[in-house]
Amino acid sequence: MVIRVEQGKGRIDRYVMLSPKLLQILRDWWRVNRPKRWLFPGDQADNHIGKSTIEEACQKARRRCRICKPITPHSLRHAFAAHLLESGTDVRTIQLLLGHCSLATTATYLRIANAKVCSTKSPLDLLPKTLSAKLNPTLARYL
Repeated sequence: MVIRVEQGKGRIDRYVMLSPKLLQILRDWWRVNRPKRWLFPGDQADNHIGKSTIEEACQKARRRCRICKPITPHSLRHAFAAHLLESGTDVRTIQLLLGHCSLATTATYLRIANAKVCSTKSPLDLLPKTLSAKLNPTLARYL
């Protein structure tokens, strides 16, 4: 249940998960269109769909949904990474899915996931209850 992305962003090959829902949609698409070489062919059947076609589809969707902010294919990468983080996926896995060499690059994608940071429990809260200051005078100096 994975898709191999060849020469994706940054010309990096990687695998990404394949949702069972998306698999069904792709199977239906294939049954109707029966593409020969590419699942999503371009204007000419022997070429794949072009970058500008994807960008135009993003703009068309933006207009139809009456979204004021600009939307690009890159916006979808940011949203994908943020949703993965907010659903509990670890940062290293997100790094591999996005094809980043550096964890620092992945971190820039995750700056918008403040909800995850705010909902994270401090390890201090996981410690057993400490003795009260009355029972531990040494501790009282630091409280």
